[in-house]
Amino acid sequence: MDVTLLGTGAPAGLPRPHCPCAACATALGEHARAASALLVDGALLLDLTPGAAFAAARAGHSLGGVTQVLLSHPHDGPAVEVPAGLPQPGRVPDGRELALLTGHRVRAVALDAPGTGYAVTGPDGQRLLYLPPGGAPAGLEEGSPETYDMVLADVVGRPDALAKLRAVGAVGPATDVIAVHLDHDVPPGAELVRRLAAAGARAVPDGTTLTVGVYEDVPDVPRRTLVLGGARSGKSVEAERRLETFPGVLYVATGGARGGDTEWAARVAAHRERRPGSWRTTETCDLVPLLKEDGPPLLVDCLSLWLTDAMDGVGAWDDADWAGGGERALRERVTELTTAVRTTARTVVAVSNEVGSGIVPATASGRRYRDELGRLNTAFAAECEQVLLVVAGQALPLRG
Repeated sequence: MDVTLLGTGAPAGLPRPHCPCAACATALGEHARAASALLVDGALLLDLTPGAAFAAARAGHSLGGVTQVLLSHPHDGPAVEVPAGLPQPGRVPDGRELALLTGHRVRAVALDAPGTGYAVTGPDGQRLLYLPPGGAPAGLEEGSPETYDMVLADVVGRPDALAKLRAVGAVGPATDVIAVHLDHDVPPGAELVRRLAAAGARAVPDGTTLTVGVYEDVPDVPRRTLVLGGARSGKSVEAERRLETFPGVLYVATGGARGGDTEWAARVAAHRERRPGSWRTTETCDLVPLLKEDGPPLLVDCLSLWLTDAMDGVGAWDDADWAGGGERALRERVTELTTAVRTTARTVVAVSNEVGSGIVPATASGRRYRDELGRLNTAFAAECEQVLLVVAGQALPLRG
């Protein structure tokens, strides 16, 4: 089953008309995208958009063989003209299945937002799922659907849709996840590629024809990632974003509750509000047992506070205790942690502060903490497939 993407952008296209934002200003050439529409085996058109016939011609196809046109979402603005010879577009009621003379079967998938998703099974048995902008499947049950060979969805706008599909096994490691309905939320080019790769997804230019079931281009999601950054750099947001398309993430908060500290409580509340509802939270600095267990992905925020707890435990703030065995004990704890990271089977994203580039601390204990955090970050990064430095909300890959 072949799928030609006549467009891969949001309903208004990319760049948006008359939009002055930086993302739209750079969405030129191959980064420009028409509204998303799919041509399946030249017979089924999913979403009729302005200029669909010209888009098909540019891709080397014709709409002359289309026997069914289905709409996935309400279209704003003037009605789209139906090209001559094309059947009138329609929608399939949720849960109903449509059989085409070409051997394709199309099932309408209920969503949690206005619109309809379409699960298409080709004559060869290959299966794809197409979701409209801003939509995620509703009423999924674990083990109920088969695994799709290809999913085309609003990965940037609704990352939780991918998490829901992964939770029930509808998306597996070999599923080719294609981002469509791309808008100006993420700058095109390298930043978009990086964001999608973290979700195990990719984007392709308008006019691309894909063969369902061919998945050698599926990005490999890094299993261990360290996200570094200064205060308020956006490092925690970046770490959370890397796992938002995965279900059941365990968020490991190493800072504790700090009863009575209202400013800290406000920070914790802001973090919790950002997290998907399917994530769980545990407050602990005992990371090694978690790394040794099997389970869902871990998000550790942050190593800096883990180090504070570890230095408290070995008496690192007292010079005599430090010289009398505290330094050796801390080295052993760091080695135990990094060894657990090296051997873990879980997906791990860890956050840490990068403090070595600023003013030299005025106190001996401050300098000791700065030095030990630099050593910890170095040792932890050595065990990770990917290391990022976040500056002003922009993630710079250092490794991987």
